[in-house]
Amino acid sequence: MRMLDALVAASDALSVSEIAEAVGVDQPRASRLVQQATQMGLVAREPDPDDARRTRVRLTPEGEKLISSFRGRRRDAVRSALESFTEAERADLARLLAKFAEAWPRD
Repeated sequence: MRMLDALVAASDALSVSEIAEAVGVDQPRASRLVQQATQMGLVAREPDPDDARRTRVRLTPEGEKLISSFRGRRRDAVRSALESFTEAERADLARLLAKFAEAWPRD
């Protein structure tokens, strides 16, 4: 799912190396992830217009549907979990999550 999320976030198709960097794995592992997702019909490889030796990876319509469905379920789960929170508790949670995100190490 992280690979699919990275492809959604990208403005264009990604190389396997770019996918590896985006999801925090080495290039061979990213290559295997792309191969598996290709076999599942979730991504497709296409020639790199700038370098004929390389390929780029993009989501297929099936991959887009899967990630959209997953994000919808995730959003519904968050909404359900927050139902019992008061407005003040939601504000505290948002503040603390923002603080956490700010402190997250950046490479």
